[in-house]
Parts: sequence; structure tokens; C-alpha cells
Amino acid sequence: MKSEFLHRSWADSCIAFLPLLIAATVAAGCGSGPSAPSAPGSQAEAAAPQATDQLPPDVYEDSRNRLPLPKREDYDERGKEIFDRVTGDDRALAGLRGPGGIRLHSPRLSELNTPVSAYLRFENGVGPRLTQLAFLVAARGIDSQFEWTVHEPAALKEGVSQELIDIVKYRKPLTGVGDKEAAIIQIGREAFGPRKVSSETFKKALDLFGKETLINLVSFLGYQAQTGVLLVVLDQQLPPGQKPLLPIP
Repeated sequence: MKSEFLHRSWADSCIAFLPLLIAATVAAGCGSGPSAPSAPGSQAEAAAPQATDQLPPDVYEDSRNRLPLPKREDYDERGKEIFDRVTGDDRALAGLRGPGGIRLHSPRLSELNTPVSAYLRFENGVGPRLTQLAFLVAARGIDSQFEWTVHEPAALKEGVSQELIDIVKYRKPLTGVGDKEAAIIQIGREAFGPRKVSSETFKKALDLFGKETLINLVSFLGYQAQTGVLLVVLDQQLPPGQKPLLPIP
């Protein structure tokens, strides 16, 4: 499923003067304007997209995106070294069927990107639990179905509670959320939403994390946003049989 970065307005989603034959269908699907995802158990959650293995016509079956799966034999010697380094890192949750495989189509970019990605993910100063939370904050901020669905199980494994995941997923209030968790969520909401982070939000995060770690966190959120663009342009599909976990209006 494609990630969407902007919610279309109600005026854009309903086209005037549709033929009478499909008017009833449009009325049923467009009876109200788009709204933020509702709480679990709501109609919005029940209407979440289901798993499907039917691929768009321009998507390759092996990679599940618009470019074929990279093959080691297609590279020169330097390219093979880069390929081996990328494929030898088992920390990439999606393997080659995701952003890591896509970037290998530009070996030099992949070579430069790998240490930056590793630093932001594993050496950012907040630990694996809050890093996985930041993954979800970024995925929700840009409505990245692929990134969310890959990382929700990983977040649970690292100790992020389902309750906290649902606060991010359904954009619930931060009542009762820990200080550091709330700071990460709030920065993401303001940066990806109105695209203006308040002085109060910034100061709280700075006091909690310090300069270096805060810059690492913000850079990580930005890194995930550019990854989201890559996934959208390449139309990266979920793994076969995987149910989408992120409700997107």
C-alpha cells in the first residue's frame, strides 16, 4: 500500500456530477469528510485495509516495488562489497524488500547511507525502546504504512506497550505518558503536523535529552521522512499476506 503524506480535502475526494450508476456507491463512501483515526474498536478501525497479495501492474513480484530485487552478480567489485555489507547486516527488518534494497540500486548512496542509518538507529543515545517509539512517531506523522507495519511488532518486542502504540496510532492525548515518551511524540506531532515546534515543546525535549541526543532524535525523524518518500515513489508493498496495521483515512 502506498504511503500518503497529505490528507486530501473533502472537496478533492468527491467529484461532482458522477454518473447515476455509481452515485449510490460514492454517497456510501463519501458520506462524511476525512477525520483523524478513531480509537480502537471504532468504525474507522474496523474499516482498516486488509491484507492482499494482488500487486499493481508495475510492481515486481520479487522486490514488491517498482524496481527488481538487486542481484549481486549485476555489480562491479566495489558494488559487490557494498552489497555484501548491506545484506550481511541482519538488523534490517525488511531485508532487501524495503528501503535497504531500494538504495542498493545506487551503490554509492547505499555505501554513504549505511553508517548514518546505523548511527541514528543504534547509537542515538535513547536506547532501542525509545528508538522504536520514534520509528512509529515518524511513520504516523507521514502515514507510512510500510514503516509502521514493519516496526509495530518490533516496538512491542522492545517493550513499547500496546497502550502507548495506540496513543501514537490513533493520535490520542498524552495523558499519563512518561516525560521522554511524550516529548518524542509531541515533537513528531508538531514537526509533521503544523510544521512548527513550539518553544515549550523544544525546551522540554532539550532538558530531557540534552543537545546531542535531541539532535540525533530529530535527525532520525527526518531520516525516516526521507525513507518514506523513497517508499512512496517506489510503491513498496507490504510482505505477502501481511495485514496493514496503520489506519490511514
